[in-house]
Amino acid sequence: MTDSEFRLIFDDQVVKCSKTLCNKRKEYTGDHQDRLIAFKVAASLQNCTPQRALVGMMAKHIVSLYDMCYAKPGMFKKELWEEKITDSLNYLFLLAAIIKEEAAYESD
Repeated sequence: MTDSEFRLIFDDQVVKCSKTLCNKRKEYTGDHQDRLIAFKVAASLQNCTPQRALVGMMAKHIVSLYDMCYAKPGMFKKELWEEKITDSLNYLFLLAAIIKEEAAYESD
């Protein structure tokens, strides 16, 4: 794969991630201003941090991807691969936001 081919895939994926995050915002936040509220509520229910609540939710997508990678080639349609990859990346973007908001990282 050439650099330009990879760049096209990368750019397309970023657009998919952005669209998905925008489309699912209301579903997961209602009218709440806090984009991360679902993870904070889940953390409260589970008596853990928002980061741990998020990775718990993300685990489902990672396990699904893992199972897909170890299945027979051609078993899954392109659309399912794209959905699982997009969801997994979006969880990582949301985790980055949680970490930044809570300043739960070592500063330079």
